[in-house]
Amino acid sequence: MNPIFADAPTTIFETMSRLAMQHDAINLGQGFPDDPGPEDVRAKAAAALLSGWNQYPPMMGIPDLRQAVATHYKRFHKLDLDWQSEVMITSGATEALADSLLAILQPGDEVVLFQPMYDAYLPLVKRAGGVPKFVTLRPPHWRIDEAALQAAFSPKTKAVIFNNPLNPTASVFPREDLELLGRYLVKYDAIAICDEVWEHVLFDGLSHTPLISLPGLRERCIKIGSAGKIFSLTGWKVGFVCAAPAIMKVLAKAHQYVTFTTPPNLQAAVAYGLDKDDAYFTGMRQTLQTARDRFAKGLTEAGLTVLPSQATYFLNVDLSPISNDVDDAAFCQNMVEQAKVAAIPVSAFYSEDQVKTVIRFCFAKTYDKLDGAIERIAAHIKRG
Repeated sequence: MNPIFADAPTTIFETMSRLAMQHDAINLGQGFPDDPGPEDVRAKAAAALLSGWNQYPPMMGIPDLRQAVATHYKRFHKLDLDWQSEVMITSGATEALADSLLAILQPGDEVVLFQPMYDAYLPLVKRAGGVPKFVTLRPPHWRIDEAALQAAFSPKTKAVIFNNPLNPTASVFPREDLELLGRYLVKYDAIAICDEVWEHVLFDGLSHTPLISLPGLRERCIKIGSAGKIFSLTGWKVGFVCAAPAIMKVLAKAHQYVTFTTPPNLQAAVAYGLDKDDAYFTGMRQTLQTARDRFAKGLTEAGLTVLPSQATYFLNVDLSPISNDVDDAAFCQNMVEQAKVAAIPVSAFYSEDQVKTVIRFCFAKTYDKLDGAIERIAAHIKRG
Protein backbone atom coordinates (compact mmCIF):
# COMPACT_ATOMS: atom_id res chain seq x y z
CA MET A 1 0.00 0.00 0.00
CA ASN A 2 1.10 3.57 -0.58
CA PRO A 3 2.60 4.67 2.76
CA ILE A 4 1.29 8.22 2.46
CA PHE A 5 -2.24 6.92 2.88
CA ALA A 6 -1.64 3.55 4.55
CA ASP A 7 0.29 5.18 7.40
CA ALA A 8 -2.01 8.19 7.73
CA PRO A 9 -3.75 8.44 11.11
CA THR A 10 -7.52 8.30 11.48
CA THR A 11 -8.82 11.82 10.93
CA ILE A 12 -9.75 13.83 14.00
CA PHE A 13 -13.26 14.20 12.54
CA GLU A 14 -13.77 10.44 12.45
CA THR A 15 -12.34 10.08 15.94
CA MET A 16 -14.50 12.76 17.52
CA SER A 17 -17.64 11.76 15.63
CA ARG A 18 -17.23 8.17 16.80
CA LEU A 19 -16.83 9.39 20.38
CA ALA A 20 -19.88 11.64 19.99
CA MET A 21 -21.98 8.66 18.92
CA GLN A 22 -20.55 6.47 21.67
CA HIS A 23 -21.39 9.01 24.38
CA ASP A 24 -24.62 10.35 22.85
CA ALA A 25 -23.00 13.79 22.65
CA ILE A 26 -23.98 16.95 20.79
CA ASN A 27 -21.58 16.92 17.84
CA LEU A 28 -20.19 20.40 17.14
CA GLY A 29 -17.05 18.95 15.59
CA GLN A 30 -17.67 18.35 11.90
CA GLY A 31 -18.28 21.43 9.78
CA PHE A 32 -21.61 20.98 8.08
CA PRO A 33 -24.79 22.96 8.74
CA ASP A 34 -28.11 21.61 9.96
CA ASP A 35 -29.85 23.84 7.40
CA PRO A 36 -30.81 21.84 4.27
CA GLY A 37 -29.78 24.64 1.91
CA PRO A 38 -31.94 26.96 -0.25
CA GLU A 39 -35.04 25.17 -1.47
CA ASP A 40 -35.10 26.83 -4.88
CA VAL A 41 -31.56 25.67 -5.65
CA ARG A 42 -32.39 22.11 -4.55
CA ALA A 43 -35.56 22.21 -6.66
CA LYS A 44 -33.49 23.20 -9.73
CA ALA A 45 -31.24 20.20 -9.14
CA ALA A 46 -34.24 17.87 -8.82
CA ALA A 47 -35.86 19.23 -11.98
CA ALA A 48 -32.62 18.94 -13.94
CA LEU A 49 -32.21 15.36 -12.75
CA LEU A 50 -35.66 14.39 -13.97
CA SER A 51 -35.84 16.32 -17.21
CA GLY A 52 -32.29 17.38 -18.03
CA TRP A 53 -29.16 15.76 -19.45
CA ASN A 54 -27.82 12.86 -17.37
CA GLN A 55 -24.99 11.62 -19.55
CA TYR A 56 -21.41 12.89 -19.54
CA PRO A 57 -21.34 16.69 -19.51
CA PRO A 58 -18.33 18.56 -20.96
CA MET A 59 -15.10 17.83 -19.12
CA MET A 60 -14.52 21.51 -18.26
CA GLY A 61 -18.08 21.89 -16.93
CA ILE A 62 -21.37 22.84 -18.56
CA PRO A 63 -21.16 26.22 -20.34
CA ASP A 64 -24.01 27.69 -18.26
CA LEU A 65 -22.12 27.13 -15.01
CA ARG A 66 -18.74 28.28 -16.31
CA GLN A 67 -20.37 31.47 -17.57
CA ALA A 68 -22.21 31.88 -14.26
CA VAL A 69 -18.93 31.55 -12.32
CA ALA A 70 -17.28 34.24 -14.45
CA THR A 71 -20.29 36.54 -14.08
CA HIS A 72 -20.47 35.90 -10.33
CA TYR A 73 -16.84 36.81 -9.74
CA LYS A 74 -17.18 39.90 -11.91
CA ARG A 75 -20.19 40.93 -9.82
CA PHE A 76 -18.67 40.33 -6.40
CA HIS A 77 -14.90 40.70 -6.89
CA LYS A 78 -14.53 42.76 -10.08
CA LEU A 79 -12.59 39.93 -11.72
CA ASP A 80 -12.55 39.74 -15.51
CA LEU A 81 -12.46 36.04 -16.41
CA ASP A 82 -12.80 34.40 -19.81
CA TRP A 83 -15.18 31.56 -19.04
CA GLN A 84 -13.89 29.48 -21.95
CA SER A 85 -10.19 29.57 -21.09
CA GLU A 86 -10.04 30.51 -17.38
CA VAL A 87 -12.91 28.66 -15.63
CA MET A 88 -13.28 24.94 -14.87
CA ILE A 89 -15.74 22.94 -12.76
CA THR A 90 -14.57 20.14 -10.46
CA SER A 91 -16.15 17.59 -8.15
CA GLY A 92 -15.58 19.72 -5.08
CA ALA A 93 -12.79 22.01 -3.95
CA THR A 94 -10.69 19.10 -2.67
CA GLU A 95 -10.55 17.68 -6.19
CA ALA A 96 -9.50 21.11 -7.40
CA LEU A 97 -6.67 21.10 -4.86
CA ALA A 98 -5.56 17.65 -6.00
CA ASP A 99 -5.71 18.68 -9.67
CA SER A 100 -3.64 21.78 -8.94
CA LEU A 101 -0.91 19.94 -7.05
CA LEU A 102 -0.71 17.09 -9.55
CA ALA A 103 -0.58 19.58 -12.42
CA ILE A 104 2.13 21.93 -11.24
CA LEU A 105 4.44 19.90 -8.97
CA GLN A 106 7.40 17.81 -9.93
CA PRO A 107 9.09 15.51 -7.37
CA GLY A 108 11.18 17.57 -4.99
CA ASP A 109 9.36 20.86 -5.51
CA GLU A 110 8.70 22.66 -2.25
CA VAL A 111 5.22 23.76 -1.18
CA VAL A 112 4.62 26.36 1.54
CA LEU A 113 1.75 25.46 3.88
CA PHE A 114 0.23 27.73 6.51
CA GLN A 115 -0.71 25.80 9.63
CA PRO A 116 -3.23 25.15 11.14
CA MET A 117 -4.52 23.82 7.82
CA TYR A 118 -7.24 21.75 6.19
CA ASP A 119 -6.24 18.15 6.77
CA ALA A 120 -6.20 17.15 3.08
CA TYR A 121 -3.37 19.52 2.17
CA LEU A 122 -0.39 17.58 3.50
CA PRO A 123 -1.18 14.11 2.10
CA LEU A 124 -2.06 15.62 -1.28
CA VAL A 125 1.22 17.56 -1.39
CA LYS A 126 3.20 14.44 -0.51
CA ARG A 127 1.33 12.25 -3.00
CA ALA A 128 2.12 14.76 -5.74
CA GLY A 129 5.82 14.51 -4.86
CA GLY A 130 6.01 17.88 -3.11
CA VAL A 131 8.13 18.72 -0.07
CA PRO A 132 6.13 20.63 2.58
CA LYS A 133 7.51 23.74 4.27
CA PHE A 134 5.46 25.11 7.13
CA VAL A 135 4.59 28.60 8.32
CA THR A 136 3.04 28.47 11.79
CA LEU A 137 0.22 30.88 12.61
CA ARG A 138 -0.69 31.61 16.23
CA PRO A 139 -3.74 32.91 18.11
CA PRO A 140 -5.46 35.19 18.65
CA HIS A 141 -5.03 36.94 15.29
CA TRP A 142 -3.30 34.25 13.18
CA ARG A 143 -1.25 36.79 11.20
CA ILE A 144 1.59 35.96 8.79
CA ASP A 145 5.03 36.60 10.26
CA GLU A 146 7.53 37.69 7.61
CA ALA A 147 10.46 35.98 9.32
CA ALA A 148 8.58 32.68 9.18
CA LEU A 149 7.70 33.33 5.55
CA GLN A 150 11.33 34.03 4.70
CA ALA A 151 12.39 30.79 6.41
CA ALA A 152 9.86 28.74 4.46
CA PHE A 153 10.54 30.08 0.95
CA SER A 154 13.58 29.01 -1.07
CA PRO A 155 14.67 28.72 -4.71
CA LYS A 156 12.94 25.29 -4.67
CA THR A 157 9.55 26.78 -3.77
CA LYS A 158 7.08 25.96 -6.53
CA ALA A 159 3.74 26.58 -4.83
CA VAL A 160 1.90 27.93 -1.81
CA ILE A 161 -1.47 26.69 -0.58
CA PHE A 162 -3.27 29.73 0.79
CA ASN A 163 -6.60 29.34 2.55
CA ASN A 164 -8.46 32.62 3.03
CA PRO A 165 -10.78 32.91 4.95
CA LEU A 166 -8.86 30.38 7.02
CA ASN A 167 -10.29 27.15 8.34
CA PRO A 168 -9.94 26.19 11.18
CA THR A 169 -9.10 29.60 12.69
CA ALA A 170 -12.20 31.44 11.38
CA SER A 171 -9.95 34.40 10.52
CA VAL A 172 -9.57 36.62 7.47
CA PHE A 173 -6.14 37.79 6.35
CA PRO A 174 -5.88 41.60 6.04
CA ARG A 175 -4.68 43.14 2.82
CA GLU A 176 -1.21 43.75 4.28
CA ASP A 177 -0.73 40.00 4.65
CA LEU A 178 -1.97 39.39 1.10
CA GLU A 179 0.49 41.93 -0.25
CA LEU A 180 3.32 40.44 1.82
CA LEU A 181 2.63 36.97 0.44
CA GLY A 182 2.34 38.41 -3.06
CA ARG A 183 5.84 39.87 -2.84
CA TYR A 184 7.25 36.45 -1.97
CA LEU A 185 5.35 34.77 -4.78
CA VAL A 186 6.90 37.18 -7.26
CA LYS A 187 10.38 37.03 -5.70
CA TYR A 188 10.49 33.23 -5.81
CA ASP A 189 8.43 32.78 -9.01
CA ALA A 190 5.89 30.60 -7.19
CA ILE A 191 2.22 29.80 -7.82
CA ALA A 192 -0.46 30.31 -5.15
CA ILE A 193 -3.18 27.66 -4.92
CA CYS A 194 -5.87 29.80 -3.31
CA ASP A 195 -8.45 27.84 -1.31
CA GLU A 196 -11.17 30.49 -1.05
CA VAL A 197 -14.17 28.27 -0.40
CA TRP A 198 -15.36 30.47 2.50
CA GLU A 199 -15.32 33.65 0.39
CA HIS A 200 -19.04 34.35 0.98
CA VAL A 201 -19.21 33.23 4.61
CA LEU A 202 -17.87 36.40 6.24
CA PHE A 203 -19.29 38.43 9.11
CA ASP A 204 -19.40 41.94 10.57
CA GLY A 205 -19.38 43.64 7.19
CA LEU A 206 -16.09 42.12 6.04
CA SER A 207 -15.60 41.49 2.33
CA HIS A 208 -13.37 39.01 0.55
CA THR A 209 -10.30 40.04 -1.47
CA PRO A 210 -9.14 37.26 -3.82
CA LEU A 211 -5.36 37.01 -3.99
CA ILE A 212 -5.63 36.75 -7.78
CA SER A 213 -7.05 40.30 -7.85
CA LEU A 214 -3.88 41.92 -6.48
CA PRO A 215 -1.56 43.68 -8.94
CA GLY A 216 1.01 41.35 -10.47
CA LEU A 217 -0.62 38.12 -9.27
CA ARG A 218 -3.11 37.46 -12.07
CA GLU A 219 -0.78 35.01 -13.83
CA ARG A 220 0.40 33.15 -10.73
CA CYS A 221 -2.77 32.29 -8.81
CA ILE A 222 -5.22 29.41 -8.96
CA LYS A 223 -8.51 30.49 -7.39
CA ILE A 224 -10.71 27.72 -5.93
CA GLY A 225 -14.33 28.19 -4.82
CA SER A 226 -17.09 25.90 -3.58
CA ALA A 227 -20.83 25.78 -4.17
CA GLY A 228 -21.09 23.60 -1.07
CA LYS A 229 -20.02 26.45 1.17
CA ILE A 230 -21.91 29.19 -0.69
CA PHE A 231 -25.24 27.35 -0.52
CA SER A 232 -24.75 25.23 2.63
CA LEU A 233 -24.88 22.11 0.45
CA THR A 234 -21.64 20.46 1.50
CA GLY A 235 -22.60 17.07 0.07
CA TRP A 236 -22.91 18.35 -3.48
CA LYS A 237 -19.16 18.64 -4.09
CA VAL A 238 -19.21 21.23 -6.88
CA GLY A 239 -16.02 23.29 -7.08
CA PHE A 240 -14.87 26.17 -9.27
CA VAL A 241 -11.33 26.71 -10.52
CA CYS A 242 -10.15 29.97 -12.08
CA ALA A 243 -6.67 30.57 -13.49
CA ALA A 244 -4.87 32.19 -16.38
CA PRO A 245 -5.05 30.17 -19.63
CA ALA A 246 -1.49 28.84 -19.49
CA ILE A 247 -2.09 27.37 -16.02
CA MET A 248 -5.63 26.23 -16.78
CA LYS A 249 -4.50 24.10 -19.73
CA VAL A 250 -2.42 21.95 -17.39
CA LEU A 251 -5.05 21.91 -14.62
CA ALA A 252 -7.59 20.64 -17.14
CA LYS A 253 -5.35 17.73 -18.07
CA ALA A 254 -5.04 16.70 -14.43
CA HIS A 255 -8.81 17.04 -13.94
CA GLN A 256 -9.40 14.92 -17.05
CA TYR A 257 -7.71 11.94 -15.40
CA VAL A 258 -8.97 12.45 -11.82
CA THR A 259 -12.79 12.73 -12.04
CA PHE A 260 -13.28 14.00 -15.62
CA THR A 261 -16.58 15.65 -14.77
CA THR A 262 -19.28 16.50 -12.20
CA PRO A 263 -23.03 15.61 -12.08
CA PRO A 264 -24.78 17.82 -14.67
CA ASN A 265 -27.95 18.38 -12.65
CA LEU A 266 -25.93 19.83 -9.76
CA GLN A 267 -24.01 22.04 -12.16
CA ALA A 268 -27.27 23.38 -13.59
CA ALA A 269 -28.61 24.14 -10.11
CA VAL A 270 -25.42 25.90 -9.02
CA ALA A 271 -25.49 28.03 -12.20
CA TYR A 272 -28.95 29.16 -11.16
CA GLY A 273 -27.86 29.75 -7.57
CA LEU A 274 -24.86 31.92 -8.41
CA ASP A 275 -27.26 34.39 -10.03
CA LYS A 276 -29.40 34.77 -6.91
CA ASP A 277 -29.93 38.35 -5.77
CA ASP A 278 -27.88 39.99 -3.04
CA ALA A 279 -30.57 39.30 -0.44
CA TYR A 280 -29.67 35.61 -0.40
CA PHE A 281 -26.00 36.24 0.28
CA THR A 282 -26.56 38.90 2.93
CA GLY A 283 -29.31 36.81 4.55
CA MET A 284 -27.12 33.71 4.68
CA ARG A 285 -24.33 35.64 6.37
CA GLN A 286 -26.70 37.30 8.84
CA THR A 287 -28.27 33.99 9.82
CA LEU A 288 -24.88 32.47 10.54
CA GLN A 289 -23.64 35.61 12.31
CA THR A 290 -26.65 35.53 14.63
CA ALA A 291 -25.89 31.90 15.49
CA ARG A 292 -22.23 32.79 16.04
CA ASP A 293 -23.12 35.63 18.41
CA ARG A 294 -25.60 33.50 20.35
CA PHE A 295 -23.07 30.70 20.81
CA ALA A 296 -20.16 33.04 21.60
CA LYS A 297 -22.22 34.81 24.27
CA GLY A 298 -23.11 31.49 25.90
CA LEU A 299 -19.54 30.22 25.91
CA THR A 300 -18.28 33.50 27.35
CA GLU A 301 -20.88 33.39 30.11
CA ALA A 302 -19.80 29.82 30.82
CA GLY A 303 -16.30 31.14 31.55
CA LEU A 304 -14.45 30.38 28.32
CA THR A 305 -12.26 32.75 26.30
CA VAL A 306 -13.76 33.03 22.82
CA LEU A 307 -11.48 34.06 19.94
CA PRO A 308 -12.72 36.34 17.14
CA SER A 309 -14.69 34.51 14.44
CA GLN A 310 -14.63 36.58 11.26
CA ALA A 311 -15.73 33.87 8.82
CA THR A 312 -16.59 30.17 8.24
CA TYR A 313 -18.96 28.02 10.33
CA PHE A 314 -16.49 27.89 13.21
CA LEU A 315 -15.73 29.52 16.51
CA ASN A 316 -12.58 28.88 18.53
CA VAL A 317 -11.94 28.93 22.26
CA ASP A 318 -8.54 29.61 23.84
CA LEU A 319 -8.04 27.29 26.79
CA SER A 320 -4.79 28.83 28.05
CA PRO A 321 -6.53 31.04 30.69
CA ILE A 322 -7.82 27.83 32.27
CA SER A 323 -4.41 26.26 32.81
CA ASN A 324 -0.76 26.77 31.87
CA ASP A 325 -0.38 23.15 30.79
CA VAL A 326 -3.72 22.61 29.07
CA ASP A 327 -3.83 20.10 26.21
CA ASP A 328 -6.58 20.67 23.64
CA ALA A 329 -6.86 17.01 22.61
CA ALA A 330 -7.19 15.85 26.22
CA PHE A 331 -9.72 18.62 26.91
CA CYS A 332 -11.87 17.57 23.95
CA GLN A 333 -11.67 13.91 24.97
CA ASN A 334 -12.78 14.75 28.48
CA MET A 335 -15.50 17.10 27.27
CA VAL A 336 -17.11 14.57 24.95
CA GLU A 337 -17.03 11.91 27.67
CA GLN A 338 -18.07 14.04 30.63
CA ALA A 339 -20.04 16.98 29.17
CA LYS A 340 -21.27 15.06 26.12
CA VAL A 341 -20.27 17.80 23.67
CA ALA A 342 -17.86 17.12 20.81
CA ALA A 343 -15.41 19.72 19.55
CA ILE A 344 -12.16 19.54 17.57
CA PRO A 345 -8.66 20.17 19.01
CA VAL A 346 -6.97 22.65 16.68
CA SER A 347 -3.59 20.99 17.28
CA ALA A 348 -4.85 18.26 14.91
CA PHE A 349 -4.51 20.76 12.05
CA TYR A 350 -0.76 21.21 12.58
CA SER A 351 2.01 18.96 11.29
CA GLU A 352 4.67 20.37 13.60
CA ASP A 353 5.19 23.16 16.14
CA GLN A 354 1.63 22.65 17.37
CA VAL A 355 -0.51 25.18 19.20
CA LYS A 356 -2.24 23.01 21.82
CA THR A 357 -4.47 25.51 23.59
CA VAL A 358 -7.32 26.04 21.09
CA ILE A 359 -10.48 24.04 20.38
CA ARG A 360 -12.94 24.53 17.53
CA PHE A 361 -16.74 24.36 17.52
CA CYS A 362 -19.12 24.42 14.53
CA PHE A 363 -21.99 26.84 15.19
CA ALA A 364 -23.93 26.20 11.94
CA LYS A 365 -26.41 24.17 13.97
CA THR A 366 -29.93 24.58 15.34
CA TYR A 367 -30.37 26.82 18.34
CA ASP A 368 -31.54 23.80 20.34
CA LYS A 369 -28.18 22.12 19.77
CA LEU A 370 -26.17 25.25 20.49
CA ASP A 371 -28.11 26.09 23.65
CA GLY A 372 -27.94 22.48 24.81
CA ALA A 373 -24.18 22.43 24.26
CA ILE A 374 -23.73 25.66 26.20
CA GLU A 375 -25.72 24.29 29.12
CA ARG A 376 -23.64 21.12 29.21
CA ILE A 377 -20.33 22.95 28.85
CA ALA A 378 -21.22 25.44 31.60
CA ALA A 379 -22.07 22.61 33.98
CA HIS A 380 -18.87 20.78 33.02
CA ILE A 381 -16.71 23.82 33.76
CA LYS A 382 -18.52 24.46 37.03
CA ARG A 383 -17.79 20.90 38.13
CA GLY A 384 -14.12 21.52 37.34
